[in-house]
Amino acid sequence: MALQLLAAPSDPALLDLPWGGRLEDWPEDQLVVLPRGISRHVVRFVRLGGSVYAVKEVGEQIALREYGLLRQLERRDLPAVEAVGVVSGRVTETGEELDAALVTRHLQFSLPYRALFSSTLRPDTATRLLDALAALLVRMHTAGFYWGDCSLSNTLFRRDAGAFAAYLVDAETGELHGTLSTGQREYDLDLARTNIAGELLDLEAGGLLHESIDPVETSDQVVERYRSLWTELLGAETFDTGERFRIDQRIRRLNDLGFDVAELNIVTDIDGRTVQLEPKVVDAGHHSRRLLRLTGLDVEENQARRMLNDLDAYRAAKDVQNEDEEIVAHRWVTESFEPVVRAVPKELRGKLEPAEIFHEVLEHRWFLSERAGRDVGLMPAARSYVDDVLTHKPDEQAVLGSRIGSPTQEMAPFADDEAAP
Repeated sequence: MALQLLAAPSDPALLDLPWGGRLEDWPEDQLVVLPRGISRHVVRFVRLGGSVYAVKEVGEQIALREYGLLRQLERRDLPAVEAVGVVSGRVTETGEELDAALVTRHLQFSLPYRALFSSTLRPDTATRLLDALAALLVRMHTAGFYWGDCSLSNTLFRRDAGAFAAYLVDAETGELHGTLSTGQREYDLDLARTNIAGELLDLEAGGLLHESIDPVETSDQVVERYRSLWTELLGAETFDTGERFRIDQRIRRLNDLGFDVAELNIVTDIDGRTVQLEPKVVDAGHHSRRLLRLTGLDVEENQARRMLNDLDAYRAAKDVQNEDEEIVAHRWVTESFEPVVRAVPKELRGKLEPAEIFHEVLEHRWFLSERAGRDVGLMPAARSYVDDVLTHKPDEQAVLGSRIGSPTQEMAPFADDEAAP
């Protein structure tokens, strides 16, 4: 049987991997170690060139279906891992047929929940992780995606200006519809609640969960947060016709939450005295799209919100509020963002993403200025941050680089960022 590779444009070196062997038997020098969650399939990580790929061994039809689904999610700009290809027709030297392999690109600077949840994780950090998961589920549901297996194991987290952004990893049980019924959403929520409670109970049994975190109560909180966000985004609101300013207020509230309104349903009653307003289509990424348009920087939503606030402060400080916004944004990139990124020594650049470092420098500047009773300035704050904070942080990108044998699920947990020096 001939080896077949169905793939998006990617690294041709993928064909050089040892596809004639079972994934669990691949030589260690082909693998890299990454923290990962629990999977019912064999999953391995490999480095080719400058990229790291996740390879999952699974039946061909399932692999092809998941590949197609992930590609559709990517085209809709939904937060999910990038599908790279499906390798089928795998046969060993003795002629034994092997399962196909689904290849996805590893999400840089991402961490699975088992690397984040630990006995040192503060409850408020856990809250931010669960907020990110609830927001991810809302975003998927508004796009008509039924997950069918939402769990912490099937999610990756990236730091996002002190919060977290969540990404879907496993779409094996997913379905994409025009819209989801209430019953579909509720069933998905029920599965999520059950899965999350089970995963946290597993961590608790292993002594890896902070004693203040209750697994069942926490899984219920994810559902509560989902419902609260769903209502805020898509719930109907009724007001008098003289209060039309509330349409703008509603849109601004949604923008503050990071969503744009693509379509509104506005209906007046028979006598025209009241108006019912209901957002029909909302699209996440309000701040990140605006920052991308102004600067070309493609970052997470909360990072973008923080950087836009700094851009506004820059405009006021330079007294250029009346100049073209895009020109000022370009000056801000060259005079603020890029100098801070360049101030980080090369050996420390694997600690955090540049956008997250910039966010933390702004926080550090505020802290130093508060203590000094004056503005200490951006670059002095950046140098102080590198020397006193960044140096002591765990290296989140380092896990991408080392070929150190067979991957394991039981890597040492990452330190809680709140608890870091």
